[in-house]
Amino acid sequence: MNRHRFFTMLLAFAVCIGTSAWAQQAPGNGAPARLLVTVEPHHGSNVPVINRDDVMVYEGHDRDQVTEWTPATGDNAALELFILIDDSSNTSLGSQLEDIKQFISAQPATTLVGVAYLQDGVARVVQNLTSDHAAAAKSLRLPMGFGGAEASPYISISDLVKKWPANKARHEAFLVSDGVDRLYGSGDLLDPYLEAAIDDAVRAGIVISAVYTPGVGHFGHSYWQNYWGQMYLSELTDKTGGEAYYIGFTGAPTTFAPYLDNFSHRLQHQYWLGFVPKPPKKSGFVSIRLRSEVQGVDLVSAGRVYVSAER
Repeated sequence: MNRHRFFTMLLAFAVCIGTSAWAQQAPGNGAPARLLVTVEPHHGSNVPVINRDDVMVYEGHDRDQVTEWTPATGDNAALELFILIDDSSNTSLGSQLEDIKQFISAQPATTLVGVAYLQDGVARVVQNLTSDHAAAAKSLRLPMGFGGAEASPYISISDLVKKWPANKARHEAFLVSDGVDRLYGSGDLLDPYLEAAIDDAVRAGIVISAVYTPGVGHFGHSYWQNYWGQMYLSELTDKTGGEAYYIGFTGAPTTFAPYLDNFSHRLQHQYWLGFVPKPPKKSGFVSIRLRSEVQGVDLVSAGRVYVSAER
């Protein structure tokens, strides 16, 4: 009887832990949601201090209760950052690798850096997340320079999301790609692989920023393909709370340095936002809007959170 009671209590404890872990991933019924927010000034680079009382979260016309506004600094500065390079990029990208290496080397000790190449619908990790920034920088190589059988960078992004363990650190990715979905083929606003990648990243709390670089072959100078590729990159980054960088529809940046400098600046002005979403009738994504009492700034984040209807 004692043994039976012990195993019953152990099973109940395991169920409670599992339920708690799920609630953190999919808040609901009064549990607070949590997402990463970047404070972006309208002009210049001076970012004012934003306090918790300055932040408002809305679902439609209804205002949600804010439970947390924590700067991602000090004890909360932990960051896991993946550099993602599309293997269908033109090998001219090689002239930009030094900028990326310098960016990696300049990261603080609180940042773990990983490197992955997007190829055939898979994120091929060549360097796992590490505090050895020199090793991460050394793992960079020239892109393969071919399209591949399933060259959708968005399927590869979904693959990376599945491989990325959840924890309390910030999760961000910096993508280098032309954004062209060679598997889907036709450019429109309903690319299923793009939408799936956005949903996967938002649900996992991964913020994606991207810089455009031309692809290999005909796609590298096709105005139509590059138009949709850059539209996709912009949609991916906007809907996950990141930033897109480009200079024109077919032009290659002469240097990534100013983009990486801006990205670094954004990483230094981020906050963890906690709020209580309305109890949903069924599990799913909930659209939100952020506002601040402080003038001249935008609060940039994913525009949705996934909320569970179950306790």
